[in-house]
Amino acid sequence: MAADREEQRLSFEFGVYTFGDLTRDPHSGRAVSAKQRLEEIIAAARLAEEAGLDVFGVGEHHTPNFAVTAPPVVLAAVARHTKRIKLTSATTVLSTVDPVRLYEDFATLDLLSDGRAEIIAGRGAMAFLDTYRLFGYGLTDYDALFEEKINLLLQINHEESVSWKGRFRPELLEAGVAPRPLGGKLPLWIGVGRTPESAERAGRLGAGLAFAQLSGDPSRLKPLADAYRAAGKAAGYRPEQLPVAVCGHGYIAPTSRQALDEYYPYHANYFEHIMQKRNPADRMSREEFERSTGAAYALAVGGPEQIVEKIMYQHELIGHSRYILQLDIGGVPYAKVARSIELLAKEVMPVVRRELRGQRRLY
Repeated sequence: MAADREEQRLSFEFGVYTFGDLTRDPHSGRAVSAKQRLEEIIAAARLAEEAGLDVFGVGEHHTPNFAVTAPPVVLAAVARHTKRIKLTSATTVLSTVDPVRLYEDFATLDLLSDGRAEIIAGRGAMAFLDTYRLFGYGLTDYDALFEEKINLLLQINHEESVSWKGRFRPELLEAGVAPRPLGGKLPLWIGVGRTPESAERAGRLGAGLAFAQLSGDPSRLKPLADAYRAAGKAAGYRPEQLPVAVCGHGYIAPTSRQALDEYYPYHANYFEHIMQKRNPADRMSREEFERSTGAAYALAVGGPEQIVEKIMYQHELIGHSRYILQLDIGGVPYAKVARSIELLAKEVMPVVRRELRGQRRLY
């Protein structure tokens, strides 16, 4: 038993995630249909499992630029084609959904997948706040919505019969929320961008902390990770109950130069057409792009050696135990996504795990 606990403590999970964007290929000008995109997502999940990755995530956006608006539905389809890989939302915009409905959906997914479902809950990226208007919520309640709904979601996760009263949905009085997940509770993470308050809340609530790290210097995450662990410890949680994940954009090719040359057009395409950075002054130049892929920066683009170096640098800063990449932005064709998955699994994952076992410590 002691050996099993030590192995679990030293484990480091790898995965991939997607939002299913429908950006036109910058080279051909062709766009895939939503149907093809969803089929490619299922194929990527199957490949990720076959290659040995641990986690597959599906996020949500509610605009015509994305194929995925219903993560539990897509993940249920993935569950029928996989047997082992964990299935997570990446992220669920909790502020615009009913926590009761959300819990029912993911508990059902958990049963269909033999206990593999997780939820990463967040407030929504600032670039995609149309979701609030679409579902009838006001941005003036941005923080209050999440605070209320994450507390209700956690209560549902711990109690089969729920009594609760809040501002944003009808009162619950000894309400039974069913079905229950296979293990009794769902693993819950909170997605955090840049605010210490969000990190502290995740620790106080005993949820996992999932950093959205798309750009910039990862050293900015260290005070947030420290605040998370301090708040969790003060609330009575053990270190192993406070996992940290890093989620970000990436692309892996056999060599660093090949990765940079292949990926830059897709990266620029994504930020122009999805992030709406159409003013040349707002867009990242090729030189800025290459600088942002260095070991001390977040963007995970390069050959396997560069990705290993980046992960180890970040682990030294924040001690994360999960690393998941979005490999398919801006029209990257499935064949290139598949190659990145295989390189992540075969040439990055074993090296990182060997290095970490040599250190004999994970936070």
